[in-house]
Amino acid sequence: MRLIAMGLAGVLLAACGGETTPTDVAVGAQAENKPVAAQVFTSGTIYTGNGMQTVDTVAVGANNRIVWTGSIDDLDAEVEHNDASFNSLNNAFMYPGFTDGHAHLQGIGQRELTLNLEGTASVDELTVRIEAEAFGLPEGQVLFGRGWIETGWPEGRMPNAADLDGAAPNNPVVLVRADGHALVANTAAMNAAQISDATPDTPGGKIERDANGKATGIFVDNSMRQLLALIERPTKAQTIEAYRVGAAEYASRGWTGMHNMSVSPTDAPLLAELDRMGQMPLRLHNNYDRGGFGMVANRRHETDTITNRSVKVYMDGALGSRGALLIEPYADRPETSGLSLMEPEALEVLMNEADTADVQLAIHAIGDLANRRILDTFEAGGFDNSKRWRIEHTQVLHPDDIARVGELGLIASMQPSHAIGDLKFAPDRLGVDRLAGAYAWQSLLATGATVVGGSDAPVEIGTPQIEFYAAVARKELDGFSTEDWSPEEALSREDALTLFTSAPAYAAFMENDLGTIEVGKIADFTVFDRDLMTVPEAEILNAEVVMTVVQGEIIKAGDAAED
Repeated sequence: MRLIAMGLAGVLLAACGGETTPTDVAVGAQAENKPVAAQVFTSGTIYTGNGMQTVDTVAVGANNRIVWTGSIDDLDAEVEHNDASFNSLNNAFMYPGFTDGHAHLQGIGQRELTLNLEGTASVDELTVRIEAEAFGLPEGQVLFGRGWIETGWPEGRMPNAADLDGAAPNNPVVLVRADGHALVANTAAMNAAQISDATPDTPGGKIERDANGKATGIFVDNSMRQLLALIERPTKAQTIEAYRVGAAEYASRGWTGMHNMSVSPTDAPLLAELDRMGQMPLRLHNNYDRGGFGMVANRRHETDTITNRSVKVYMDGALGSRGALLIEPYADRPETSGLSLMEPEALEVLMNEADTADVQLAIHAIGDLANRRILDTFEAGGFDNSKRWRIEHTQVLHPDDIARVGELGLIASMQPSHAIGDLKFAPDRLGVDRLAGAYAWQSLLATGATVVGGSDAPVEIGTPQIEFYAAVARKELDGFSTEDWSPEEALSREDALTLFTSAPAYAAFMENDLGTIEVGKIADFTVFDRDLMTVPEAEILNAEVVMTVVQGEIIKAGDAAED
């Protein structure tokens, strides 16, 4: 795959021009009132996102909005296109632009720029990698990495301080688990952070200890803060580079947009500047940390492709590290039911503030008790679906609560890859009985809830192919699954497409602009070399990106060519 010859910066500078309204699409038309095309996409199968409807040609006006869709045989009669450029799809398959409804852009960039432990297959492999990374480092310099996850490791456990001490005895080592809700640190790091066996657990956090009360080196949720304080905050230049690299990587994967989670308020002007410089090839719906409440209320630092109207907060931690807040104790650790990161009273106050300030809330909740607390507080407050408040993950619901999500008007923001990634440990954490309310995509849709699809990258890899496959197959990438994994919760191809197109458009208050390919909407498209709607499930994973189009501009092109 290659970037088109004019270069990323040039493409994006053009993409940052001002938008017009759908009523402007026919401006400049000839006497017969034909819409005027600036460019035409044709010679492929184009799924409009309206059911399974397809066309073979889409005309885009000079304002980067769609002016016509239909058959190439009717183009001459219906559209003025004398000065239009023609983009051949070469028999590829176009869809409304795929949007990742939950990801962390800075983390994606940092994954590319720092020690990436994704794919590490065992504790032994982890220690070998750390030993190699520590070789030659000045004594005392912190070694930081992210991305390990013990699922499937032969040792059947998380790494601990003792594992890392031999690999890097003279350097503090801090390694964050893939979910971002736990880390492992060596003894040197704990000493540097002034943490001892006697250090108490932080509210909303947990220090794992062995049978003798000795800290093992595993820190969960809020207890991570002292260790993370050892890591130097990235400079402005490093932050910009992480965003730039992450965005370029995501555009190359076929994503046209992202609901960008847990953004630092100080990064808002940086993202806007990147867009103005033509180096932000994604449409961003930013969800800021709690400290960004005032900025979001005033909608500051927005551009034509960046919106800042949402704040993200946390009710609990993650299932893998046993921080998800459950109604009943963990099946494999009955002494704990998880961690509460926000009590219902504080959530009530926040909801009232957000209601007054017209701020959208995105609330992280994985465990069934965390989800229930959101539902109860929302219902007690008398809020409705006009808020478009979201539950991020909605991962484990009590069966009694499934219908309440749609009835109350909350949006379920879910990640299909979590279901196939968690398959190996979720049954142990929850027990078979509680799996009935876990990753319940089909059940939620059936009760009228809006379900938005995302990846949670860099927790997961973050490709449209994996997420689409996970949604329709509900199997591991090698095809493995079990009857306990509720195969009936898998989605149809049509519903899966909605998860990544029109549903995120609605969740971002942009359903009039994005999500389907129809007249008046912005030209955001994703093009693959095969038909995701009909190929065998396993073949979805082999699909290659041909073209990514954001606001009418081709960001990435493979075999597509201009005629």
